[in-house]
This record gives sequence, C-alpha cells and structure tokens, in this order.
Amino acid sequence: MRRAVSSGLPRWLLLPAAVGFALVVVPLVALTESVDWSRFHTAVTTAASREALWLSLRTATASTALCVLLGVPMAAVLARSRARWLPLLRALVLLPLVLPPVVGGIALLYTFGRHGLLGKRLEAAGIHLAFSTTAVILAQTFVALPFLVLTLEGAMRTAGSRYEQLAATLGARPTTVLRRVTLPLLRPALLSGAVLSFARALGEFGATLTFAGSLQGRTRTLPLEIYLQREADPDAAVTLSLLLVLAAALIVLIAYRRTGPVPGTGLRSTRPTLREWLRGSTRSEPGAAP
Repeated sequence: MRRAVSSGLPRWLLLPAAVGFALVVVPLVALTESVDWSRFHTAVTTAASREALWLSLRTATASTALCVLLGVPMAAVLARSRARWLPLLRALVLLPLVLPPVVGGIALLYTFGRHGLLGKRLEAAGIHLAFSTTAVILAQTFVALPFLVLTLEGAMRTAGSRYEQLAATLGARPTTVLRRVTLPLLRPALLSGAVLSFARALGEFGATLTFAGSLQGRTRTLPLEIYLQREADPDAAVTLSLLLVLAAALIVLIAYRRTGPVPGTGLRSTRPTLREWLRGSTRSEPGAAP
C-alpha cells in the first residue's frame, strides 16, 4: 500500500498532502458528530425544510441545464477561436469564480432589477425577475457557469481537433461535426462539468440572497434555510447542513464513478464509435476503398 501511494513521488509530499486531506475531511467529520440524530428525521421533514430542499433541487437542475445550453458554445469559442480578444473574454468568464457571491448578486440586481440596466425594460414589458424563482436560477447560473466552461474548454484543448478536421475533410458540415464528433468526445467532460455546476448551484447562497431574497416557497433555497435556522435552531441548521453535504457528495460520486476523476480522461472510450462513424463516412465517399 505504501509503495502504491508513494511510488514516483517524493516522500516529503505526503505530509502536506495529509494536512490538506485533513483540512477537508476533519470539518466534515466534526459536522457529522454534531448532528442530533434523534431529531434528524424531524428536522429534515418539516414543511420549511422540504420546500427549501425541493426548491434547491429544481432550481439547481434548471440552472445546470442553462449552463449546458450556454456553456458548450462558450467553451467551443474559447477553445477553437483564434481571436485576439479571447484572453479578455476568458478573464471575464473567470470573474464569477473569484468575485464574492454577494458582489455577483448586486451585479445581477443592477442588471435585472426593477431599475436595472435591462430590468427597467423588462418591467415595462410586464416581466419581473428580481426576487423570484427565476432570479434564483439566474444567480445560480451566474456562479456555476464558469465551472462547466473551463472543464469543457480544457477537454477540447486536450482532445485536439484532428477528428473534427478529418470529419470536415470527408464532407461533414460544421453542425454534423459538432453533433457526431465534438460532443461525443466531450461527453465525459460535459458530465463532469455539469455535475460541478449542479453542486455549485445547489450550495449557492450570497448571490441568491442579494438578488432573489428569502421568500419561503419561492426563493428560500436550502442554504438560505440553513442560515435562518442557525439563529433559531442551531441543531436543525447542523442537520440540514449535513443533508446538503450528503446530497452534493452523492451526486459527485455517482457522476465521477462513470466519468473518472479527471475531466476528459474518458475520451478514449468514445473513440471506437467515432472511428466507426468516420470509417463509414470514408466508405460512402466515391471511389473509397472497401
């Protein structure tokens, strides 16, 4: 076991690695030990807890779908385009990762709020976004989108463009190349990025509170419910925190069991299918060898 862990690595790396693992694991163990298990079922089945959990799952699912819809084109542009302004665009995409979430919430409020840049026009059309369930989805998408974009961009750069170029030389249109070559190659990374986005959206707090508020049944997600319970009932807050941790961990474990721990490492499993498709395309060309 020791040889399997330390083979090819300097032994001195084990100490800081152990400290890093402990920094992540020990607080989770402490959280588990602080749970009042006799009240666990009662705490997680209250009306407020069930509404908050259900709202979190629904909005996180919707925001993840929005991340996929917008993130795949964004990653493709960042990975395949050669425009000079791409470094600036990539930096802007990274901003939600480094900005405090409350700053993101304020930015969204001044964009889609009643008197915001776009919000005042939407209000005139009868569309109200701020302090609604839609606002929760927008806030979650804002903070979760970079995870998907960066994961997919890295996978596209690692995979290269040789399969796409080969398909193009065989006469496939760009949309066909995207659907039959690019997306199958990105499937493992896409799933990994979507899981990361879902987990980030599930735990979003600051931007949601600032932009969507805390209205029970409409915008009060599970993190907001935990924050409120922390003052009224600390034991219930600890129990709900553990529930959120377990839900996120389960989702990540299920997805990473199928895709592997590193986004893009499962690309090899899709290549036989692509080769078969490319071989079939070659056979369909006039004069191609059987």
